[in-house]
Formats: sequence, C-alpha cells, structure tokens
Amino acid sequence: MIRIVRGIMNYTGYRRPSAFLLLTVAAALGAVAVTALEAEDEGALVLLIGIREHVLLLGWLTLAALTGAVFLGLPKSSLLRTPLVTMLLVIGAPTLLLGGLASAMFGSSDDGVKTESAPGSSDRQLVVVERGGSLDPVWCVYVHQGSPPLERRWSIGCFDGDSEDNALSETVWTAPDRVRMTTEGGAVHELTIAPDGRPDRVISVG
Repeated sequence: MIRIVRGIMNYTGYRRPSAFLLLTVAAALGAVAVTALEAEDEGALVLLIGIREHVLLLGWLTLAALTGAVFLGLPKSSLLRTPLVTMLLVIGAPTLLLGGLASAMFGSSDDGVKTESAPGSSDRQLVVVERGGSLDPVWCVYVHQGSPPLERRWSIGCFDGDSEDNALSETVWTAPDRVRMTTEGGAVHELTIAPDGRPDRVISVG
C-alpha cells in the first residue's frame, strides 16, 4: 500500500514539470513556424526556407505538445481540462487538415537541377531549380550567400517555359560576381552580384 501511495505521489510530482516542458516545446515550435512563414523571400535564411516547407508538421507537433501539456498540467477534477482539450482539437486539427489540403492542391515543389560554387568562393553558390505544380515548366535561379546556418538566398531569375524559346538552357558564372543566363531562344541575360549576395536586378522571362 505504501509503495502504491509513493508511486502516485511520484507520478503527480512529474506531471507539472512535464506539462511545463511540453508547453515550452509548443511555444518554441510555434515561434519557429511563425518566423519561417514571415521571413521575406529575398535574402531569407535558407534554413528558414527549408523549415517553411515543413510548417504543417510543426503545426501538428505544436498541437500535440499543447494537448499533452493540458492533460498533464490540469487535474482530472479541473473544469477547464475538457473544454481546453476540445477547443484545441476542434480548432487546431481541422485548420491543419485544411492547410494540408490547400498545400497539396496549390503548392509547388522544387527539384534541384544544378548547384555550382562561384569561382574562388566556396560560400557563394548558384542554384537552379525546376518548379513543379504548374502547367508549363518553370526554372528559377538563386544565389546562396554564406555558410549554414547563416546562408541566405537571393532570387536572380525566373524563366517560364510557356514558350520553347523562353526555356532556360544554360546558367554559368562568368566571374566570382557575375552570372550569365541563356534561354533556348538565344537571349542572354547577365547580372552582377553584390558582396552580400544581392543581385543588381532580377530577370523575369515568360
């Protein structure tokens, strides 16, 4: 009997610390998700861009952590326990499900085509991706500046393959701070990259 009472007391003693830990985890996950969603596209940290692609997973983890915190933090006799859990599930779960559905229907996925370091510079890369989710192929070109976790991304060009002549055929470094992009139709676009990775202009074709 004494062992049972001690076990119940030990279990109760762990409930509040565990609830606080889960609440802290939920707050941290939510903050990371919001920061990733609000990050500007131009000059954004590549790390945040990657997190943004998995923001729904962060949402589900946050919801699970909050639900667990309520279960552990509030005793069964509390009048707030059931309403709070119900509110979390009724509001949170459908919202995340709708977000996943919208992402599946209207979202786009990027397939890496090419990654090339600038001449003599290992912390500056040229990245070409082919964007899915549209009727016509779209190629986007970026410059990544810096090293993880402080690596930032700048857009330098986007080519819509609605016409064969607009398709991107070649992207090369012509100097450590210059990029040349050529279309299938023979159009040549060159631009200069600033020391922080920002281009002097952004090319849009198609």
